[in-house]
Amino acid sequence: MRLGSGTFAACCVVIEVLGVALFLRGFFPAPVRSSSRTEHQAEPPAPEPSTGASSNWTKLPPPLFSKVVIMLIDALRDDFVFGSKGVKFMPYTTYLVEKGASHSFVAEAKPPTVTMPRVKALMTGSLPGFIDVVRNLNSPALLEDNVITQAKAAGKRMIFYGDETWVKLFPQHFVEYDGTTSFFVSDYTEVDDNVTRHLDKVLKRGDWDVLILHYLGLDHIGHISGPSSPLIGHKLSEMDNILMKIHTSLLSEERENLSPNLLVLCGDHGMSETGSHGASSMEEVNTPLILISSAFERKPGDIRHPKHVQQTDLAATLAIGLGLPIPENSVGSLLFPSIEGRPVREQLRFLHLNAVQLSKLLQENVPSYKKEPGFEQFKMAERLHGNWIRLYLEENTSEVLFNLGTKVRRQYLDALRTLSLSLSRQVAQYDIYSMLVLTLLLLSIPQALSSKAELEVPLWSPVFSLLFYLMFLVLSALHVIVCTSAESSCYFCGLSWLMAGGVMVLISALLCAVVSALAKMFASGKLLSKNPAHPNSRWSELDVVILLGTTGHVLSLGASSFIEEEHQTWYFLVNTLCLALCHEIYRNCFLGDDCEPRRCSHGERGFVNTAPALQDGSIGHDELEPHRASKSPTSLNTLRGWEKWMAMASPWVILTCCRLLRSLNQTGVQWAHRPDLGHWLTSSDHKAELSVLAALSLIMIFALVQRRCSLTSKVAMALGLLGVYCYRAAIGNILFPWQRDSKDISKGLIEARFVHVFVLGILFTGTKDLLKSQVIAADFTIKTVGLWEIYSGLVLLAALLFRPHNLPVLVFSLLIQTIMTKFVWKPLRHDAAEITVMHYWFGQAFFYFQGNSNNIATVDISAGFVGLDTYVEVPAVFLTAFATFAGPVLWASHLVSFLSSETSSGSALSHACFCYALICSFPVSAYIILVTSLRYHLFIWSVFSPKLLYEGMHILITAAICVFFTAMDQTNTKS
Repeated sequence: MRLGSGTFAACCVVIEVLGVALFLRGFFPAPVRSSSRTEHQAEPPAPEPSTGASSNWTKLPPPLFSKVVIMLIDALRDDFVFGSKGVKFMPYTTYLVEKGASHSFVAEAKPPTVTMPRVKALMTGSLPGFIDVVRNLNSPALLEDNVITQAKAAGKRMIFYGDETWVKLFPQHFVEYDGTTSFFVSDYTEVDDNVTRHLDKVLKRGDWDVLILHYLGLDHIGHISGPSSPLIGHKLSEMDNILMKIHTSLLSEERENLSPNLLVLCGDHGMSETGSHGASSMEEVNTPLILISSAFERKPGDIRHPKHVQQTDLAATLAIGLGLPIPENSVGSLLFPSIEGRPVREQLRFLHLNAVQLSKLLQENVPSYKKEPGFEQFKMAERLHGNWIRLYLEENTSEVLFNLGTKVRRQYLDALRTLSLSLSRQVAQYDIYSMLVLTLLLLSIPQALSSKAELEVPLWSPVFSLLFYLMFLVLSALHVIVCTSAESSCYFCGLSWLMAGGVMVLISALLCAVVSALAKMFASGKLLSKNPAHPNSRWSELDVVILLGTTGHVLSLGASSFIEEEHQTWYFLVNTLCLALCHEIYRNCFLGDDCEPRRCSHGERGFVNTAPALQDGSIGHDELEPHRASKSPTSLNTLRGWEKWMAMASPWVILTCCRLLRSLNQTGVQWAHRPDLGHWLTSSDHKAELSVLAALSLIMIFALVQRRCSLTSKVAMALGLLGVYCYRAAIGNILFPWQRDSKDISKGLIEARFVHVFVLGILFTGTKDLLKSQVIAADFTIKTVGLWEIYSGLVLLAALLFRPHNLPVLVFSLLIQTIMTKFVWKPLRHDAAEITVMHYWFGQAFFYFQGNSNNIATVDISAGFVGLDTYVEVPAVFLTAFATFAGPVLWASHLVSFLSSETSSGSALSHACFCYALICSFPVSAYIILVTSLRYHLFIWSVFSPKLLYEGMHILITAAICVFFTAMDQTNTKS
């Protein structure tokens, strides 16, 4: 079956998207779960151990606290409370920590450090899966056993105000609630006022048992301006006053009821030095946890330093404090300082309940649990506990009883610590079967470049081959073995046999087709020939650089350090590419066309003479794509004097631009904390310099983009860029020329929407011209103008979403594209494959020039709310994704515009589509195999998994681009 390479590549990308989705389904696992308790039937609590006597403590202990207030401040870092900022801006909290009746801890939050997984960890005590970073956008109801569900079942009346994530996780659990969206990060005032306005009324009432307050303002300030913003201090002071109000009210109520209450101050995650979160840096994972209660006696001069604990420990502590069963999936241990004031028998009872719960979870998830050190320690502690109970019931009050009690307590604490650590290591169960199927699907992606616009894909012959039936039988046997022997069924085992059989037939057919195609290539001896029409053609130095660079990048993904610092790889590759281009240009200029090494193979005909050739129907397909030796001399010799000098200088200009961009944003992990030009520009002392830079950048953007736009689009572009400056000035990032300072700061809604209108107008104009050229078959120039206007509309949108200090990134991107188009790609007549790979490399480099990394914390969430006055999911997600991947998207869009404007042949576009799909499939395919083999690596959740999510997003972008390429290919073929 003969298919266009563009259509074939689009089909391959669709298969790969399905394969990646299947892999993610198998790789991101469900955490360990207990099956001992159902939703409607709870297990009775474990009785108190005894030896030689019967104990009458067979029920849950009574609550330790009458009321519990949880004050959760989003993105509260530990140094905001225990550091210098806490002393300066939170004096009351500092007093409670240093001299008050409280216990202070530094709670470590496991990645991903985003709100929804952290709330789940706080209330369930379990470690959420990494895929919860995606579910954070729209949190489903939490079905896992948790403190909130247990409290409701016990008849506790709970009230909640704050982040609506709680309302989504725990629907119909609160007798009163008021949720606010956490995604509209531009608001850091009203989002907290909506919580505080209920306080006075609720604190005067006595008809509640648990009050939960989730404040979002601090997190939003971090996203907008970072942890060094002066707004941070004001927000911390506001939180300190609120804490004082709550604590004072609880103390006054205790004097009347004579029963202690508990106030918990905590954060769900921290805040990186850029103001974001999601990764595993110390600033993001360390959060304060302060337990405040009059039950915690403190002697004068008792100085307590915050101890390091796990965030999951809070669930067990709250459950014991409220007299509830510990959540069955909790891997946390009870915070012992919260019960150290109780009698020894009660202390041992609480520790025993926690140890029994952890040991049961260990038994259900670790087959060799009896060999675990924590289980052995628990059994030893339980035996000692029974001996202590026997002595206690005999009313033995000697020193022996006290020493034995101390030993039992220490043994329990060691067992809890070891059990918790063992369960944290066993947090995941992988669906290996689903991941194996993905590996088979990826073999359907072709692994060799082709310069032809059509491919011969064998479909029918493999189906009737012996290999097909043997492969089908092997897969069927594997399916039966896996699904009948696995302890926990995987995704495919849950499918019907008919659907599973269809999947196996598809996989077998794809495998046979690939094997048949590869066999033909090897048999014809054309595997290493770049142009099958010329078997003796050789690869140029540039081709070798591209091949080695792509292979080297793929191999680098096997090391966590190379993933954390992947920007260094791409910076090195684009610099090497520039040097290779410099070598090629200088050789053409000084050695001429007689130099034999210059006679390398290129799959596409030079763009200059393609259109006339198409008009002659007698010219065959092979004549449209001769290799470099058979066509006219390179047009580099036809350039005028100054143009030739510009061509010779162009690689060095590009190298200079890349070096300047590297100094703009430090990224990665190792050097992200070091000062850069971006930090200098964004400081409040250099707002005037930033304003001048932003204005010059917007002028340069207009000058570089408007040259090929229609008059209407030029006007819209000019007004849109003016609106971009006004928007940034309105929100206080830069200054208006007539204002010395930005006193009147607003949300900039009018200005941003003003720009959005022009973006949509330019995109509409370009789309109209493009459709007109394809449907009516009008002049060829209309299509090129339409594509360029679509590209310019995306540039204007990127200018709006980029922070002012990042506008030079957009300017240099446009400048490099202009230089490469005029002085490199056209004169040297590179083929579509080489041009596509160059666009891909520069697109990846500019992803990191923006300041992005494989760290989720570098995603600029605030870009998703430019022009929005409330949270609207679809546009917010689109704008955030576009702002993050603006570099690859703009370079891919420029590729479409360039190839369409330089040739009216569909072969260039289809070839580019094929190459783009292939160059993206290499790292994704290899990385999936590497991640599967490294699934138990120490950094699997902090390094490898975030990169996997980025690669998944990149595959979606690739699919959209390939579909667009294919559509252009089909319309060109029809015309």
